[in-house]
Amino acid sequence: MRRCVISDIHGCYDEFNALLTLADYNPQQDELILLGDYVDRGPSSKQVMEQIMQLQQQHDIMVIKGNHDAMMVKALTQDVEQYDQHWIRNGGLQTMASYLDLELTYDEQQIDWEAYAEAKKWIRTHYEHHLRFLEQLPLVYEIPGYIFVHAGINPDIEDWRSQSERDFIWIRESFYSRPTTIRETVVFGHTPVKHLHDETGIWFDPSGDKIGIDGGCAYGAQLNLLEISEDGSLQTFFVQQGQSAEEPEI
Repeated sequence: MRRCVISDIHGCYDEFNALLTLADYNPQQDELILLGDYVDRGPSSKQVMEQIMQLQQQHDIMVIKGNHDAMMVKALTQDVEQYDQHWIRNGGLQTMASYLDLELTYDEQQIDWEAYAEAKKWIRTHYEHHLRFLEQLPLVYEIPGYIFVHAGINPDIEDWRSQSERDFIWIRESFYSRPTTIRETVVFGHTPVKHLHDETGIWFDPSGDKIGIDGGCAYGAQLNLLEISEDGSLQTFFVQQGQSAEEPEI
């Protein structure tokens, strides 16, 4: 079975479909593994969510939770100013605009909080199934030889499986700058690869224990796909921000 791994789509719906087309993804034969952050920053979070939910329903793809997915759920299901501010600082307004089918024309420093509260209530009412879907997503997926996770694993935890949800979806330098001390290769997103090797292509740690795939599409760079073929060989695909394609048949 060929495995196709993508991370940090961040509402980049056109690029997501262009990448699936470029890699000739076949949902009847290939396993699609998504490593989190489906929403925020990009323009089409709602469309990305609807497509992913449909793909999982029809083809049982693997969908892992990212920190932005958790942020969205917290902000929209709890009326806590700290959660709202955190989400807004990290691209939540773009997500809200996609659900309300609005052009994003307001400054996050000049938010009408009354209108924001009403918008939250509307999304919560009409898209509660999206929030429930994100809330219940797993934090990790394992196959022989590989661990797939949004952010990484904590080398200071003796059994990485017992680490906190925060580590699974937020950890950065303490993971990617040190050996993992486990046999499996960890495939992760979260940290844009330009911070790991000054380019936007997939990062292969020289020690062989990590592969970073977040190409920073929502920041104007690219969306990456790691292909793990049946014989274990690896291949990479990418599309630049702004590329689009017809949505593949699912």
